[in-house]
Amino acid sequence: MSAEEGVALRLARELVLAREKPLPPAAERAASAAVLDWFGAAIGGSESEPVTLLRRAFVPPQDAAPSAGAPLVGTGEATDVSTAALLNGVASHVLEMDDIYSPGLYHPGAPTVSAALAVAQQEGATGAALLRAVAVGYEVGDRIAAAVNPAHYRYWHTTGTVGCLGAAAAVAELRGLSAEPMAHALTLAATMASGLQQSFRSDAMAKPLHSGHAARAGVTAGLAAAAGFTGAADALEGAAGFGEAMGEGGDWEQVVRPIGHEYLVEHTSVKPYPCCGHTFAAIDGALALRAKPHDLDPGDIEAIEIETYRTATVVAGNPRPRTPFEARFSAPFVVATALLDGNVRLESFRPERLTDPAVTDLLDRTGLKDSAQFTAPFPRRRGARVTIRTHGGDEHSVTVPDRKGDPDNPLSESDLIAKFTGLSEPVLGSGRTAEFAAQLSRLSELTDVRRLVCYRKESDR
Repeated sequence: MSAEEGVALRLARELVLAREKPLPPAAERAASAAVLDWFGAAIGGSESEPVTLLRRAFVPPQDAAPSAGAPLVGTGEATDVSTAALLNGVASHVLEMDDIYSPGLYHPGAPTVSAALAVAQQEGATGAALLRAVAVGYEVGDRIAAAVNPAHYRYWHTTGTVGCLGAAAAVAELRGLSAEPMAHALTLAATMASGLQQSFRSDAMAKPLHSGHAARAGVTAGLAAAAGFTGAADALEGAAGFGEAMGEGGDWEQVVRPIGHEYLVEHTSVKPYPCCGHTFAAIDGALALRAKPHDLDPGDIEAIEIETYRTATVVAGNPRPRTPFEARFSAPFVVATALLDGNVRLESFRPERLTDPAVTDLLDRTGLKDSAQFTAPFPRRRGARVTIRTHGGDEHSVTVPDRKGDPDNPLSESDLIAKFTGLSEPVLGSGRTAEFAAQLSRLSELTDVRRLVCYRKESDR
């Protein structure tokens, strides 16, 4: 059975056509940076409870593990390609440190790189092939995410839904599929798409599971299509398809436009803080107010007002979080933390911080509201304004139109390396972290990605 002229086939033809040219240098650099950032998040998250529980459920004891397959990031345990994609997908999202494509309300790295790496390691692909697959996976996922949002995000977690398609595209590209089977990979991924918004409006492990499921679904779709398995040609745009069932249709003509010299992976936002990205502009504003010339003493603060876009107030508006997970989705909490500590780090979410009198005192004096000024340009721009009134009657305000880490306000290369090092060293140790960073800096030259060693040496354990 052949695919008809649907959106998936039209997009697949553009992807195959683009394969005739080398990946542009800017796109390769961006893909390399995305892989570095993914590894930092995945290594850092590899020892979290959601991942250790899944290892217990799905990874057999090492003496019974398969000799071929893909290793798990952080531990090096061998498992099958599908399970590796699942667990690495969860690990790379669980700390809330993975990247973002703002126009699509989407975390592309967690599902895309997890799927691509698992298949690349199973098959011994080159580093250049992995980077191209990542760039293609981002291109597909970012395009579709932007096409169906913001309506899709009302009920669905884009990373769990669109992530299936981005992951499938990356796997299909690694396999060098022609247009028709690549289209089937995308449509098979679409019918496996899932991930409810409700999963991250309370303390649960389901949110990172979304990205792991998306990575595994992408592997399933890509490898099944390579074997001749077919999907519905109009699964994206059909009357009961992905766009209509999960939103208000989609801007499909934007999805199928030709691929030029620029890839969307070049427009990735990188997270500087380990919490919900909807809080970042508010954190930036709080840090700016804390710095000189304001040099505010938290004890002098009478009231804090946070103004931001509507979605941020819904997703990250928890006024008094009760758990570390809820605190990561609380703009008031992270603003209070930024004002008190001068940063927001992983240790900012220790359980004892939730009842720290200094934090709770500021929470009692913090208000959050949406503003048309920031809602109108959302989701392409994610801004906020933080205003502080002191007991002495002074008022200080900072407006942040673009959060730190966005393409218009990017992290420096040294910031990226520092983030990777900070997340990796507690798991790998300093020596292995430095060795691995050096490997990743030459990823495009690597002849076999199975040589990547992203787990602690036995002697360092």
